[in-house]
Amino acid sequence: MENITPAPRALATLDKPPADTAATPARRVSKKVSAAIDKMVSGECKKIVEAAEAVGLARESLSRALSKPHVAAMAAARAGATKVDLLDSDNAMARDRASTFVLGLAGIAPETTPSVNVNINLKAGYVIDLSDDPPPMRTIPHE
Repeated sequence: MENITPAPRALATLDKPPADTAATPARRVSKKVSAAIDKMVSGECKKIVEAAEAVGLARESLSRALSKPHVAAMAAARAGATKVDLLDSDNAMARDRASTFVLGLAGIAPETTPSVNVNINLKAGYVIDLSDDPPPMRTIPHE
């Protein structure tokens, strides 16, 4: 097999920094989409269809907007803020679930699969030697 090395001009391109590209404009979230997210996070609207109708958007438009990463990140941040608000709730179960969620985000969580350690002191009754040149057969008593 031949040793193929790249051409010097190909290697030279690796030494140059990439060309300056135009800065991408900040992605914005429309007021209607933002209002729909608020309604879903607050619990006022349970479904995308209801939230879209409440703010005057088509269901397809809201679904498409929610699938965009910058909109989903905003929705996740608002939902996270709701979890933080629930930490001060009067309901003990809501506080427990919110604290478990927030701790889980921080990587503090109980083991999902409990580890089981079972020690069984069991010795074999017979030993079978499968080497090439076995010694004469003998019985080894169990201790």
